[in-house]
Amino acid sequence: MKIKSAVAVAFALALIFPAAASAQKRKKVAPRGMLESMQSVPCGAKQRGLAGLGSLYGSIGLTHVNSTEKLCPQYLVRTDDIDYEIRPKDSKNPQILPLGQEVVFKINHDHMELKVADGGKKRTYIIVAMQQVNSGSGTETAFRPSPEKP
Repeated sequence: MKIKSAVAVAFALALIFPAAASAQKRKKVAPRGMLESMQSVPCGAKQRGLAGLGSLYGSIGLTHVNSTEKLCPQYLVRTDDIDYEIRPKDSKNPQILPLGQEVVFKINHDHMELKVADGGKKRTYIIVAMQQVNSGSGTETAFRPSPEKP
């Protein structure tokens, strides 16, 4: 009798665990957004010259420096809830992304791993700013100043 009850318990456990395991294996859906716009923003200066050599050349008057302002692309990624402004982490060779395309991303602290939904390589971007999108629920009118009474 013990063998029959042990087989029955084992059979019941075999039926329960695969059902529970399949419910736990649901994959998370990666957040998606749309590349809305790109701007060229200043992100530093390129300097060439002898100013970095310090007192050796400074003592004899050689302090010539050529500096040009460096521009980096800054993208606006719009989701249903939040607008993200991002810049490429690799500022020496930034990859130009196609505007108007859907992107899939993952956020790790202040970095965004972004991939164009059609395919392509996953690239890392720095999140510069985040702004919550207004839901249009009428809260905008609550912040308008009241008209002045004469």
